[in-house]
Amino acid sequence: MGLCLPCMGGAVKDVVETPDPEIKRRQLAEAAEKRQMEASSRGIKNVYSVEQKKKKQEEMEKRMTASGSGGGGGGLRVG
Repeated sequence: MGLCLPCMGGAVKDVVETPDPEIKRRQLAEAAEKRQMEASSRGIKNVYSVEQKKKKQEEMEKRMTASGSGGGGGGLRVG
């Protein structure tokens, strides 16, 4: 039985090195963010418009909360 050392020399070149764990973690995080952005904007033609509407809605909710708590009896009156 002979040794198969010459054929092992070529196999060493084909080995893929695994990246540093920190680099791998960063790449996975970037890929997850990209998938999340794509999923959140799927089916929306104008993403900017949707963001503006969302901000406006949040601002209205803040105003309603602020005016409701400061007015004391800001609810409906039963007469």
